[in-house]
Amino acid sequence: MSAAKDILEQFGVASDVQVLSAHRTPEAMIEWGKQARSNGVSVIIAGAGGAAHLPGMLASVTSLPVIGVPIALTQLDGLDSLLSIVQMPGGVPVATVSIGNSTNAALLAVRMLSISSPVLAAELDKYSESLADLVAEKNAALKDSLS
Repeated sequence: MSAAKDILEQFGVASDVQVLSAHRTPEAMIEWGKQARSNGVSVIIAGAGGAAHLPGMLASVTSLPVIGVPIALTQLDGLDSLLSIVQMPGGVPVATVSIGNSTNAALLAVRMLSISSPVLAAELDKYSESLADLVAEKNAALKDSLS
């Protein structure tokens, strides 16, 4: 999940990091989720492993967008987490990224925020261009190594 924090910082997006558990601290998790909007939160990124109920439980107590990040544990390599997060009942949506991919979770959050922020939209465009430049550099390096 630290990669998500790094991406958010790269884009200048403030974040609030919490350790919450749907099973071990349900009251604190529910309270945090209910107060998230009034505390200035716009998008929630929730990483969870195993039964992975945290993203769905947060989505059940707020109307904010929730992005779930399945976390791989020692058993099942995160497949259990992925299936738990992605199989939400109708009316309680959770966007889900691939197992362990907090980078994409943060980028999705930035994209959501960029809907109302031309500054973030421009930064995302620059980021995409930098990815394209990286591919071009790798392509050139590959061609050089093969010639």
